[in-house]
Amino acid sequence: MEPIYLLTTLDQNYLPQLQVALTSLWVNHPQDSFALALLHSGIPEEALDGVRRQCEAYQYEFMPVRVDDGLFQGAPVTRQYPKEMYYRLLAPHLLPRELRRVLYLDPDVLIINSIRPLWETDLKGNLFAAAAHTGRTELASGVNQLRLGTEQAYYNSGVLLMDLEAGRREIVPQDIFRYVEQHRKELILPDQDVLNALYGSRILPLEDALWNYDARNYSSYLVRSGGRCNLRWVMEHTAILHFCGKEKPWKPKYIRRFGILYQHYAQLTRRAWGIPI
Repeated sequence: MEPIYLLTTLDQNYLPQLQVALTSLWVNHPQDSFALALLHSGIPEEALDGVRRQCEAYQYEFMPVRVDDGLFQGAPVTRQYPKEMYYRLLAPHLLPRELRRVLYLDPDVLIINSIRPLWETDLKGNLFAAAAHTGRTELASGVNQLRLGTEQAYYNSGVLLMDLEAGRREIVPQDIFRYVEQHRKELILPDQDVLNALYGSRILPLEDALWNYDARNYSSYLVRSGGRCNLRWVMEHTAILHFCGKEKPWKPKYIRRFGILYQHYAQLTRRAWGIPI
């Protein structure tokens, strides 16, 4: 069975959260093999040692890729728009050409059921597959459609199945840089806004309750599903729990429902790898 190729982009501060995500992946995929690509702008090699040792222990391939700053000559780069925001959309041009598809994951996730069905999803000619968050965020989705001049749902960029071969043909870096330059005053979540504005019509919709569950929205999922999507259902069916927003479960004052589950995997990671989380 072929490995599942994963991608993430982050700075050094998020390495502990990446290790928690890897722990949850390993616990819930005993029969699968993975390869992890990490796009970064200069994390020291010694800082990557923890992730490297963890991947070696799990028999995952680890592919850290330091991105050449020269690729961003002429790109709008400021404190609000750091060059790292471009990495996931430009992944087709930054990853080895032999890779045909990759599953991008933000590091603030837990993987609690199999993601192989997502990995094997037929993209039907689209560049990406992604989920639009339902429930409380649907009003925001409508506002974002108006703000960006789009008609489709507003997709979250934290979980993206990507066709790299199609992306190499169709995603032009200068198109992205030009859009950011022309619309920088309107962009709120820059990389997510660009994804929706430029490529929203080339995204295959995914069910968020399965593949990109917004951990803030338990009550909304429960009501919309007529009570079906309760805690037991989430634990049995949801593959990816995404801790969206500013409140994060590794912070001391986090009080939302899935915080204790995150702490479980954090504790497993602390025991195995001795890292503070």
